[in-house]
Amino acid sequence: MKKIRTRALFVLMIAFFVMAGMVWFVREDYLHGRRWAMAFSTFDNEAEGQLLDCNGVPLAAFGKGKRDYSGDYLTRVANYHVTGDFNGMSGTGVLTRFWGSAQDYDFVNGTSVRRHGTVFLGVDAKADNYAYTLLNSSGKGTVMVLNYRTGEVKCLVSCPSADPVDTEREVEDSAYLNRALSATYIPGSTFKLITSAAALESLPDLETMQFTCWGEYDIAGIKITCEEAHGVQTFEQALANSCNCAFAQITVQVGQKRMVQHVTDYGFLSGHTINGIYTSAGNYPLTFVGDPELAWSGIGQSVDQVCPFSMLRYVAAIANDGVLAEPSFLKTAQPEKTTQLVRPDTAARLQQLMRNNVKSHYEQYISFPGLELCAKTGTAETGAGTSHSWFTGFVRSETHPYAFVAVVEEGGYGLWSAGVLVNDLLQFMVNGN
Repeated sequence: MKKIRTRALFVLMIAFFVMAGMVWFVREDYLHGRRWAMAFSTFDNEAEGQLLDCNGVPLAAFGKGKRDYSGDYLTRVANYHVTGDFNGMSGTGVLTRFWGSAQDYDFVNGTSVRRHGTVFLGVDAKADNYAYTLLNSSGKGTVMVLNYRTGEVKCLVSCPSADPVDTEREVEDSAYLNRALSATYIPGSTFKLITSAAALESLPDLETMQFTCWGEYDIAGIKITCEEAHGVQTFEQALANSCNCAFAQITVQVGQKRMVQHVTDYGFLSGHTINGIYTSAGNYPLTFVGDPELAWSGIGQSVDQVCPFSMLRYVAAIANDGVLAEPSFLKTAQPEKTTQLVRPDTAARLQQLMRNNVKSHYEQYISFPGLELCAKTGTAETGAGTSHSWFTGFVRSETHPYAFVAVVEEGGYGLWSAGVLVNDLLQFMVNGN
């Protein structure tokens, strides 16, 4: 009798675990079934679609069991981090999202074809091709251009890249990484645009203040160094000179609490999405670090990390009077969503300051013909004896309202690497391609 009870208990335990397993499986199938079904169905024979750039240039297509990319090698490689691939090697490609829209799914019937269609992207394949040629000759990095009125992404290139057709060739390390969306970098002096906004809104006497720089500035025994002695400067001159000593003083006066608030409000500590594609979050010292480290953080060093996409959102909002037209890969004449990211009065003053940077400083080294450029450079020290080169800003233009960000890894001084690259690209996009 005891043996029967033991066996019965054992059978009941097995039945309990079977039922629990079935409940768990049904729950998981309900929650994640669509993702599983799409992964295993790959591209249905009946589903058809094509991905075109803003001018109708084919970038990719699928249908009747086939998967095609552009027949041009440069177009495939240059646009890879926009299109992605049919195998999902790049987590930021539009193809994966497009495939999801071409099929339907329900819990009972599984996958089914929902529609056949064409997706037009805002990206200009010719611009991407040209940008890739420029960036690939400079090394690793990224460049991204956005229409700040509509939110359309007009250009996005990340190097190194991959050819989705040539699956036999060994892919260069980190080629699948979309550096515009999924990487973060020390921002260097481009971060002074955030510090400037915080100072404009926190220090009422900022515009009448004067800041002295003799090449270094001492804070609690720690020396903040500058490239040269700028002497006595106004706030506007300090930004144009990208003076570390002046911005060290400004950051300390603003204070860590207000700096953190502005960095947070402008979205630099958050990941964002673009057409369902997630981007990387940045970093800034959130706990007490003391005045010397706070000063370095306001200059764009310390533990600061910024995703290029987040910087682009910020400068695009500045260009658009503080209103961010949320970025999108899709071709559109109107923004899908707008956000008041920067105060209008702050944005207006930053526009003036960034224009002054170009006129009073950058144009004596590089000519920007035909471009009313507003910008900021960044030379971000990596701690390994090298510097990342940054250049970000926008073009004042009703016909070509472009905001941009470029990072050349270990490219040195911001103006000479990223600045030259952006100038060449914008000349191509604005003055004829």
